[in-house]
Amino acid sequence: MSPQSELLHSGIEAYQQQRYYDAVEIFKRYCTSSDYNNKEYLQAQFWLIKAYQKNQSSCAIALAKQLATHPNPEAQKWAKLALEFLKSNQLQSRITHSKPKRAAQAGIKLAIAGVASNLALASGVTITLLLGMVFVLFLALTLILSSDNLIAGLNIAIAGTLIFNTAAFFLSPFLMDLMQNWLYHTRWVSLAEVQHQSPEAARIIQRICAQQKLQQPRLGIIDDQNPTAFTYGSLPNAARLVVSQGLFTYLEDEEIATVYAHELGHIVHWDFAVMTLASTLVQITYLIYTFARRLGRSGGEKIKNATGTAAAVAYVFYIVGTYLLLYLSRTREYFADHFAAETTGNPNALSRALVKIAYGILEESKHAAEPSRLIEGTRALGIYDGSIAATATGTAYRIAQPQQLGRVFLWDMFNPWGWFMELNSTHPLTGKRVRALSNYAEQLGLETEFDLSHVVAEGKSLDKKKLYSNFALDVLLYAAEAIGIFSGLVVGLFLVSAEVTSGSIIIATVLIGFGIGTLIKTAVMFPNFQFAASSDVFNLMSDPYASPLRGKPVRLKGELIGRGDAGYQFGSDLKLQDRTGMLYLRYASRFGSFGNFFFGMNRVKNLIGSPVSSVGWFRRGVMPWLDLVQLRTDAGTVVNSYHRFWSYVTGSGAIVLGLVILLLF
Repeated sequence: MSPQSELLHSGIEAYQQQRYYDAVEIFKRYCTSSDYNNKEYLQAQFWLIKAYQKNQSSCAIALAKQLATHPNPEAQKWAKLALEFLKSNQLQSRITHSKPKRAAQAGIKLAIAGVASNLALASGVTITLLLGMVFVLFLALTLILSSDNLIAGLNIAIAGTLIFNTAAFFLSPFLMDLMQNWLYHTRWVSLAEVQHQSPEAARIIQRICAQQKLQQPRLGIIDDQNPTAFTYGSLPNAARLVVSQGLFTYLEDEEIATVYAHELGHIVHWDFAVMTLASTLVQITYLIYTFARRLGRSGGEKIKNATGTAAAVAYVFYIVGTYLLLYLSRTREYFADHFAAETTGNPNALSRALVKIAYGILEESKHAAEPSRLIEGTRALGIYDGSIAATATGTAYRIAQPQQLGRVFLWDMFNPWGWFMELNSTHPLTGKRVRALSNYAEQLGLETEFDLSHVVAEGKSLDKKKLYSNFALDVLLYAAEAIGIFSGLVVGLFLVSAEVTSGSIIIATVLIGFGIGTLIKTAVMFPNFQFAASSDVFNLMSDPYASPLRGKPVRLKGELIGRGDAGYQFGSDLKLQDRTGMLYLRYASRFGSFGNFFFGMNRVKNLIGSPVSSVGWFRRGVMPWLDLVQLRTDAGTVVNSYHRFWSYVTGSGAIVLGLVILLLF
């Protein structure tokens, strides 16, 4: 019997022994290394659906939907029968549930959760400030170019601002249409096709458009299995609402309907048009920055100084504008979620949809040769920011126990780093969105999907002093080298002012301060790993105290399923999957980037697919990862990683050089 056949046999054996979680992992491992058209591959897929059915019914349905489109007619037939059976069981489960998970009547008014600010205020402030920034920059440029006539400069600035923004507002949807067709091959479809794939979604579209007196948006479908949805346009009656085929694969009917309701909420609130305009204004500030820089290179001294100042101001406006745009983007997502919860009476379905979208993005990434252009290209527009949040949430969903999944959201809701990192995100952290949706479910008298009341109660009992002192320590740690340099400078200046020594000592004390800061930072970031405790991916991500800077020494066992940087054939980072989830392993050669390149080119391909044990430092930002110390395959191959090496060399070298200067001078 071949190794592949033995693997399939062991999966069937695990299923028969009711070790369903083990069976899922074995069948998935078999399928990732087998030919799509192989008969045994299809057999493994059928067994995988049966194993999923025992504790992950949504995953079973998603897989059955995929198999229903397989070229093999027998596979299609079996998958369609399985799909009917699974959906019937799911419906029966809902009927017999002690408490409903959706309201009997849609349209009940809900108080918006406190996490969301005022959308109209956020939109007004953002657009006003951005218009003001663009106007100031145009005025500055026109005054530079026609300094003899200030009135003419002012008029040109006003006209330029109005023309640019009017053109951007009305032309951007058509430019987006061209890009959609070129990049993603969007198919524009009728409501009937949406109804064929999701009857409830079609009903929601019709009902909301009728209630809000809206023209039905232009509906598009992108043939991509990464689940997402987005809306764009300039006016509500000419909006475009596009979803990917993956939405229909990974989500159930009622969940798809809430996603469409969410996107229609953007249209009703006009925030899709505001985002289109605001995005354009931010880009204009950047264009002015680049134009001013180029103009300064070709002009005289006076022009160079003026345009240099204008470029600097434009760049500051660009940074400020970007953060205003991100704030507006996060605010509008909360309001669209609220709109979907109200109009469908089903906030729990939207909670599930967000988590399943993360799961779908994660699953698709495992088999992709390169990062998804769709997810990356529609990051700001999409319903979910899959580029940063999918790993944690998608991994948690694989556990398929809602009360456990909620624990992963502790970090999102209570760790100060969560708030800090959210500032750079186009979307709120998933935990915060699910918490708001759970609040709407409670207002409707429904049982919440992920039992977040217990999670919130646990969050309130966390050691706040520990959370915030750890965050303060992290901030100091982040600036350790700068603090060392400043401290060295102060000591050096004091010694010189006291006439203890000559001015050259300042160089020595600055170097010593920098070296000490570097060594302290390295020691705290990379603590002793000799007694690292064994853990798994899920438990690591459930730690609300986890930090992106202070590493937690751990040991993990799992399988290497691919490169961390998909699409880069010489990438040195890896993806490890254990029975609870997936985690990125970051490798560091002692020879720096050249060593990373050669490791990625020569060794990584031979490691993929290997069962391994690993030691490293776990870190949690919006996306979790492990800084690798050592990797050992079951076959005995050992890979060592050196994250601390250059930090220790740099820190020690700076101290030694500083001491040498002290001795010489």
